[in-house]
Amino acid sequence: MKTLGVSQSGYYQWSKAVNSNRAIENEGLLVKIKEAFLEGRKKYGSPRITRRLRQKGHVVNHKRVARLMRENQILAKVPKRFVRTTDSKHRHPIAKNVLNREFEVFEANKVWASDITYLPTKTGWLYLCVVLDLFSRKVVGWSMRNDLSSSLVTESLKMAYLNRKPTTNVLFHSDRGVQYASDVVREKLSLFNFQQSMSRKGNCWDNACVESFFGTLKQEGCGKIFENQVEAKAAVFDYIEVFYNRQRMHSTLGYVTFPRKSGHLRIKDYT
Repeated sequence: MKTLGVSQSGYYQWSKAVNSNRAIENEGLLVKIKEAFLEGRKKYGSPRITRRLRQKGHVVNHKRVARLMRENQILAKVPKRFVRTTDSKHRHPIAKNVLNREFEVFEANKVWASDITYLPTKTGWLYLCVVLDLFSRKVVGWSMRNDLSSSLVTESLKMAYLNRKPTTNVLFHSDRGVQYASDVVREKLSLFNFQQSMSRKGNCWDNACVESFFGTLKQEGCGKIFENQVEAKAAVFDYIEVFYNRQRMHSTLGYVTFPRKSGHLRIKDYT
């Protein structure tokens, strides 16, 4: 202290003021963290929270955000494992794996990927099929049914086509499940002038983008056992059309949201 030319009482007064200011800053930052956490429906971890705060113009350090979230038990939900719904034991034609894990796409309506998963309810399974545009990872088409018929695929494919009205050929990728290999789906793809692509046998990584979406869906909105299928359908609609396609920050897009453009959808159409 002699070297610094300050008294002991002066140093402690300064130190107390610094600590007090830091505590005030932490309290203010914690309020902003909680706001961003609620905006993300309590589903963002510290990396997305940090990005969100920076997008709002706040200068924040990721380690500080992570520490405050940890100390205040602000934790995102952990994803649960999915059960696959693919039945590849059939005699329908199998398309070549044209996509070949080329997931980085530089133009909209060039490559769409699709898959099917399930949602458990107390009144039975509800099956969900989605179509993602790999350029933006946006859900451009989706459908739900209580069975695994090919209509799951044709209905979601029709929604995607009507929403986007692509003017060029689209590469449509999926697994080799019986729904995607069925005559009715292949006829629909031919009608739209789409090229079909299928994953290799037993290789879920060939359709990793949609697998990742399903993991996110379960983690962030639909990971519980619903009371009935009406409740499950409402939750899926809310997650896809209200949150995921309009508000959620996407790491693939540099932690920004999608453009606010979508079809005119009504929840009663899917309940």
